[in-house]
Order: sequence, then C-alpha cells, then structure tokens
Amino acid sequence: MSFNPPWGGQGRRDGDRPVVSPRRRGPLVPTIIVVVGLVLLVVFASRVWVNVLWFQSVGYTKVFSTTLSARVLLFVVAAVLVGGAVALSLSLAYRTRPVYAPVSPEQASLDRYREQVEPLRKLATIVLPVAVGLIAGAATAGRWQTYLLWLHRTPFHVKDPQFGLDVGFFVFTLPFLRLVLGVLTAAVVLSFIAAFVVHYLYGGLRLQGGDQRTTTAARVHLSVLVGIFLLLRGAGYWLDRYSLTTAEHSLARDFTGMTYTDVNAVLPAKLFLAIASIVVGLVVIAAIWLDSWRLPGLGVALLVVCAIVVGGIYPAAVQRFQVKPSESSRERTYIERNIAATRAAYGLDDVDVQEYNAKTSVTSGQLRNDAETVPGIRLLDPALVSDAFRQLEQVRQYYAFPDSLDVDRYVINGKSQDTVVAVREVELDGLATAQRNWVNDHTTYTHGFGVVSAFGNKRETDGKPVFSEGDIPPTGELGEYEPRIYFGEQSPDYSIVGAPKSSAPVELDYPDTSASGQKNNTYTGKGGVSIGSFPRQMAFAIANQEYNILVSDRVNSDSRILFDRKPRDRVEKVAPWLTVDGDPYPAVVDGRVQWILDGYTTTDKYPNAQKSQLGDATADSLTAQTTSVQALANNKINYLRNSVKATVDAYDGTVRLYAWDPTDPVLKTWMKIYPGTVRPVSQISGQLMSHLRYPEDMFKVQRSILAKYHVSDPSAFYGGSDFWSVPDDPTHAGAVDQPPYYLTLQMPDQKGATFSLTSTFIPSGAGTRNVLTAFAAVDANAGDVAGQKRAGYGKLRVLQLPKDTVVSGPGQVQNNFNANPTVSQQLNLLRQGSTKVESGNLLTLPVGGGLLYVQPVYVRGTGTTSYPLLQKVLVSFGDKIGFGDTLDEALDQVFGGNSGATAGDAGAGGGGTSGGTGTGTGGTTNASTDLAKALADAQAAIKDGQAALAKNDFAAYGVAQKALEEALQRAVDADKRVAASGGATATPKPSATPSATSSPSSTASTP
Repeated sequence: MSFNPPWGGQGRRDGDRPVVSPRRRGPLVPTIIVVVGLVLLVVFASRVWVNVLWFQSVGYTKVFSTTLSARVLLFVVAAVLVGGAVALSLSLAYRTRPVYAPVSPEQASLDRYREQVEPLRKLATIVLPVAVGLIAGAATAGRWQTYLLWLHRTPFHVKDPQFGLDVGFFVFTLPFLRLVLGVLTAAVVLSFIAAFVVHYLYGGLRLQGGDQRTTTAARVHLSVLVGIFLLLRGAGYWLDRYSLTTAEHSLARDFTGMTYTDVNAVLPAKLFLAIASIVVGLVVIAAIWLDSWRLPGLGVALLVVCAIVVGGIYPAAVQRFQVKPSESSRERTYIERNIAATRAAYGLDDVDVQEYNAKTSVTSGQLRNDAETVPGIRLLDPALVSDAFRQLEQVRQYYAFPDSLDVDRYVINGKSQDTVVAVREVELDGLATAQRNWVNDHTTYTHGFGVVSAFGNKRETDGKPVFSEGDIPPTGELGEYEPRIYFGEQSPDYSIVGAPKSSAPVELDYPDTSASGQKNNTYTGKGGVSIGSFPRQMAFAIANQEYNILVSDRVNSDSRILFDRKPRDRVEKVAPWLTVDGDPYPAVVDGRVQWILDGYTTTDKYPNAQKSQLGDATADSLTAQTTSVQALANNKINYLRNSVKATVDAYDGTVRLYAWDPTDPVLKTWMKIYPGTVRPVSQISGQLMSHLRYPEDMFKVQRSILAKYHVSDPSAFYGGSDFWSVPDDPTHAGAVDQPPYYLTLQMPDQKGATFSLTSTFIPSGAGTRNVLTAFAAVDANAGDVAGQKRAGYGKLRVLQLPKDTVVSGPGQVQNNFNANPTVSQQLNLLRQGSTKVESGNLLTLPVGGGLLYVQPVYVRGTGTTSYPLLQKVLVSFGDKIGFGDTLDEALDQVFGGNSGATAGDAGAGGGGTSGGTGTGTGGTTNASTDLAKALADAQAAIKDGQAALAKNDFAAYGVAQKALEEALQRAVDADKRVAASGGATATPKPSATPSATSSPSSTASTP
C-alpha cells in the first residue's frame, strides 16, 4: 500500500523523520549571473577596443601592445606561482593529514570546525588559491616598468664609490631582483599559512599536548617552507646592502645615501645576517630528518637575537658612541659622496657660481651697458592679464583662455620679442543652460579658434596689452597658420566631427557678420578615430554610456570621434614612462599650432643622491592660485633629466616625441623598450627649435636642490649655515614659493641678452632676514637651427652675493613698496571708488652692476566684466624706489633722471582710461593747439608735483599726478588728431620726472 504524506508529493519516512526530495534550484539566479557576466565582458571588451583604436590613431600601437604583454606576463607568472604554491600547500597538507585525529580536548574543540569546513573544502581549495593568485598577479602586473627596465637595461658608465658597481645595477637590476624576491617570499609565506591552518585543523599539528606535537608529514612540510623563507631572507639581507645607497637619514637635514654607520656597522651586519639566515635555513630544512623542532627552533631564535643585536643595537651603538661625538669629521667622506652624486643626478655638476658684488648706489646713466636687456623687461604678468585677454579677445562666451597665460618669444620685425600667448579654446560652460544638449556639446561646439599674443614689454596708454596677434579670423605678426584648436587644455571630453563633402557643415567655426551670425566648418583632419561602422559606434556608445552615438543623424559614415584631447593626457598615454611638465604651452610652428611639453625621466634609485618630493618642489604661488599650471605628482625622486621634448598638434592631435637628451641611460632604455616611438633631435625643425625653452618644473626642482648643494665643502654642508631657500611670493597671501620667471636678460659673463628662466634665493631658516643671497638664471634659449641645440642652452649661472653685502630680498622690496609714502599715496588714489589695485609679478634682474626689481601695478574696476589695466610700474635699486606711469619713467626716477637705457614701454604713459580720439572742427591747427596746451599743462603738473614732494604734501602731489595723467591723455588724443589730419606728430614725453624716493620713507628731491 502506498503512503501519501499530508504535505503532498511523493516521499518516504526514515523512522519518524520525513525525508523530502531536494528541490531543484530554478534557472533565475544562474541566468542573472550569466547575463551580468556577459554585460561586464562586453563593457570591458568595448573599452579595450576603444583603447586599441586610440593608440592606432596616434601611431603608438607598440606602446599598447608592449605594455599589455609585460602586464599579462607578470600577472600570469605571479598568479601561477603564488596561487599554485598555495594550492600545492593546501593539497599536500590535506593529503598527509592523520587518518585519525589525536584524542585531546584541543582536537575535540576542532571537530565542529572540521564539520563546518568539510562541505566547502573542495570549493575552498580552488577559490582561495585563485583569489590569492589574482591579487598577487594584479599587484605584480603593476610593476611592469621594473621588469621592462631590467630586461632592456643600459649602463650609466658611472660606478658607485662603495661597491664599484655601475649605477645601472642600482637603477635597473636591483629593483627587479627585489620584485622577484618579493613574489617568492609572498608565495612561501602564504603557502606556510595555508599549510599551518590545514595541518592544525586536521590534527597534523598541535599547539597543546605532549612532546609529539606534529606528524612527520607536517614537520617536513612546514620545515621546508620555513627553510626556504630563511634562504629568501638571507637573499634579502644581501640585497639590503645595496639598498643602503638610497637609504634616508636625518644627517645634515635629511640625507640620502650611505653614512659612516652604514658602511662600518650596518653593512657588515647585513652580510653576517645574510650568511646566518642561509645557514639557519639549511638547518631548518635538515630538520626533516630529525625527530624534533629543538635544533631548528634554537637556530631561528638565535637568528632573531642576532637580527636585534647585530642589525639594530650594534649600529645604534656605533652611531651614538663613535659617530655622534665627531659626526662632522666621521661623515665627511659620505657627505662628499652625497654632494657629488646629487649634483650629477640633478644635472647640477656644471653650475657656474660667480661672486657678485652688487652695487646699491645709483648714478645717472647707470643702465647704459644694459641697453639690450632693459627694452625686453617683461611688464605683462601672465598670471594677471588672462582677464584682459578674455574681455578684449574672447569674442563670444563659448570661448575661453586659461587663468594663467604662457611666455614665449617670436621674431617680429626681425627682432626676438618676449610675448604672452594663449589659444582661444572652446568652453562649453560658457553656453547658456538652454544651449546645453548632446548635439551642441559634442557635435557643434567642437573646437576653439586662433592664437592671441601680446608684447610682454609694451602696453597701450590706457593700460591694455598691445596685441601682436588677435581677432577672428586671426591677424597679426605670427603669419598664416591653421587656427582651429581641436586638441587643447579645455577641450570637451569628446567631440564627433567629420561628414561627407556633400553635407552642410554643422560645426561652429567662428562668429561672423553674416545673416546666421556664424561660419560653420567640417573637420577634415586625420585626428581621432573613425566611427563610420556600426560595431565601432556600438563600442563607443558602450564606452561612453551614450546611446545618442548610435541614433543621432550627426553620426555618419565619415564621422570621427576625438577624445583624450588634453595635451598632457595624450603624451602621458603614449609615453607612460615620462613625467610630463605641468605647464604645456602653445606655439605657432610651421603653419600649425603645436602644444609643446617637456618630459622627464626620473628614478629614486640613483646611489647616494639626495631624494626630493616632486610635488613639494614644483608647487608655488602659481600652482596654488591657478588650474592651468599644475604641480607634479608628489613622487619621491633622486634623478631627473629633461630627456624628451613633445609636441601635440592642436588640429589633428598628432603626438611627437623627440630625444632631447640622447645621452640619458634611462631614455636609452625606454627607447629599446619602445623602438621607433622617440624621434632623434635632428628631426626638430628650426621653427620648433626657436620655441623650445628650458622647462619650468625641472628648474624648480634644481633650484630646491641647489639651495643646499651649492655648498661644496662637507664641513660647511654639515653645519648648514650657508643654506638658501626660495623666497615666498610677496604678492601672494600665505607662505608659498615665488615662481621662477621667464625673462630676456644678460648675465654678467654673457655677450648678449638671451631668453632665460630666473629665480632668487634668501638665507634658509626661520626668522632670518629677507635679504638676497643669490640670483640664478638658466639659459632657456634653444636656438633656431633645425636639429641642433644652441651651444649655451641649459647653462645654469648663479650670482652669489657676498655676506657683507645687504641687498633686499623680494619680501623686503615688496614691503618697501607698500610702506613708501609716495607709493602708498598714489596707490590710495588709484583705489578710489570701487577699483582694486593688483600687484604683478616682482621681477629681479642683474643690471647696472646690482640687482633691479621691477613690478607692474594693475588697476581693476568693478563688475563681472572688469579686467586689470597696467597703470603704474614700481622699480627698486638699492634703497631707491621709482614709481611711474611707465617703466621708462620709473627707471629715470631711480637713476638720476636718466637711466641710460630706454624701456619697451617708453612713450606709452598717460594712465587713465582710454578715451575718444577727438574730432574737433578746427583740423590740424586746433589739434596742434590742443597738443601744445596739453603738454604745457603736463609740464605744469610735473612742477606742481615736485614742489609738493619737496614739502611732503602728498595730498597736493596726488592732485598734481591726477592732473598730469589727464593732461597726458589729452596730449595723446590731440597727437592722434594731428596724425589723422596729416600733420606732424609729437610723442608727448615730459622733459622732467619726479625723482626717486629712498626706501622706506625718505623724501624725494628734485633732480
């Protein structure tokens, strides 16, 4: 008779307990897992394919394939080694477990854990090794550069003084050996942990009980693993000896390299411990033939004691009782090594340090010998005039300029001119909210238009920049070039461009006066990736999570997608081994706009060279207040070379790398790894060469190192009394380094003025006076000969001031400017109403046998559309201060009424706001009369001002200055009317100017 249970279905009873047939799991969960897996796979494959297409589009597929191959190889090797070792250890431990677990309270408590683990044991023996292997593989794959550098290593042909080994061993080989040792150690340690757990869980190992606490199998298994670990530890101690060359110490305020204690105590200790570890490791392995852990245990215990005594206590005792009492003399040899290695590693072994007895007194005509430098003194501050560029040259709200512009030089009218330059880029944030949609963002507003440049040493009479290139379409002094900016620092994340020739253009090119108000364009360049086929459209739609790429009629058979458009991103992607400078700059080169970038090869493994933090060294007031100039990532390095110059074409995104320092062993190694990706310097055109400059970030790092390493005597270096520091920027709130400045100047030993990068130094230490101790300038002019660097390029010169000479540093000079009553009075007049006075960059120049400070003063009005106008110029030399409408005027004030040289802004004075040109009805006669009257009024205002100064009546002086400005503006206007009527022009320049005032509060005298 059949039995039907009350709960339905078929079943049977086992005693009194019903046994129910197991329910079959439904297909929903597996289906969801499979679908999710497929989706993830498709997304991953799409992104990989998009990446491959990008590398193909720029011609650097080898970079992608070589890098991927190295990553995959390391991943597989490490995953198999570590995961396989763990799997093997788990398997051996389980197979050699005791058939019957010992009877003990400890084992009884483990029974319930064994029962819980047993159902999952098979899964665990697969999942755990796989998980461990994947983690180890991923971590090791990230060290692909270490592997490739070792595989293609290049000798430095320089030996370290302690071991006599080539520096290449420390830079390329030692890191790879440590990588291999780390992977092997991880495999052994994880295998030991796995074996220990299994042996303990299944009774092969007991922590409690009698003498026989392990089975033979467990003892052999664990002994072998411990022995291998100790052998590896011995190898680690051996390698530690070489790693001492880059160890960091507190000696002489952060010291890198081997010290007396390292050489005489730590080095022998590491050798002893290496030998001891190997011996003990062999003893532990030999324990497999013993029946006890006592001998290997004793050996391990002795090794631990030795590591504490020999590796820790002994070196500490040597340091305390031998070195500390005579540290300066004991460390002399090692400080010498550190100084020599640091100078070589940072390219400072050929610095020209000169004693400079700076004059502080002034005489008339003192700048006569600097007639080539003075006209080129830059007045425009690239960090301030961006707003002026925006208001005067932005044209439309959807264009933008960076918040800090760049300094370059162009040959204009046969003469090299320092210029402030920027490109007019498209900025989607400038569009109204109603205009923001996918079509506009990614297919209409696709590119910027044109380069804008202004003379660095000139200004209009109302303080505006004098543009050498501007307008849309661009006109000016830079010649004809492709003005469209499809690749730039502010480009949209991606744009879809291109269309059949028969299609009407849809990309906004630039605004014009036509009925539509704009001219459209269709991209015809080779940049970007073709997405004319459905599979590619699908891949990019998935990668960008944007279905419009599939359905929009703006995407057609000729479409191309532009992405990864920022110059730094493109260079870092094709050369992942480079550290790229934080300030790309544009230049018009051979009819194209090219972004120029500097690439650095670095390492932190150069023996005995001082380590520095890149981020700290390259941070300054400019990186603190702008986004267009960035400090480098805060990686630690002790070797730096500007090995590569890179360009990115603003129209088609073409990336070119040039081997700027072909002698660099690190660059040579990377060129072996990626053959054909770096071009020889001989392929640099003459026009491109004329725009290459000494890199700013490299100079920042070098000056931070030079602040200490200008000291060559070990005793003086140890004392640190002559160390320098970079002064804080006096125009920026907070303690932030003053940035270096590009200037055209002539150093005392140079035959002529040249484009240079400059910085100043003050004494190091808290509470020291802000007096100038040194001035540094590096020749930044690469020349203009195709494929050939100019002979003087990169020469670093330092003018070191005698200790008994007191020359104010930037902070003191700024304070003198602010405290001077004449300057303060006039600045207060400029601040009347809602206007704001902004101090420009404080420049330092070695002219007139001393050091000249020059600072432009800007006035900004109110409102969102306001921009700074250059109204005044401050000058300081010795204890004299000049404050004029022009640099020319201010210099004459300081140097007895005649500086001896003419500045670039001579005749541009007048201040005030720009007014009309005047249309009077009397023709030339009336205009000439107005001009004569205006000049007479200006002369009278000057005399009134001088008289007021003599009486210290600053209120009257301010009134006179205001009258002078008004008179000069009327003179300029009348002069223009005379010229417009065909009459002779006369540039108004008063015959006398107020003389300099002594800083901080002495009164002025009439010259």
